[in-house]
Amino acid sequence: PSPGVTVDLEQRSGSGWQPLGSGVTDAQGRIRALVPEQRLAGWGAGEYRVVFRTGAFYARQKQSTFFPEIPVVFTVDSASQHYHVPLLLSPYGFSTYRGN
Repeated sequence: PSPGVTVDLEQRSGSGWQPLGSGVTDAQGRIRALVPEQRLAGWGAGEYRVVFRTGAFYARQKQSTFFPEIPVVFTVDSASQHYHVPLLLSPYGFSTYRGN
């Protein structure tokens, strides 16, 4: 797990991105609720992006990284579905997928 990674959630709005929420990964490398309760009403189908701010995480460990941030763009088809976007991380590579 990678504790202490800041993660931002954004929604595509026109030609830019609108911030929706932000959080920091816990000891298990998770954020339990990235979308704040007051923003859930606006959660719907569309294009979203989570940005993992990995540069600061590695800097605290005094370790270099090739990816100072990792943006992951994904499409939400239905607000009633669960969306879990894990990031498997190393200093010089990463992998992501839609989890359960």
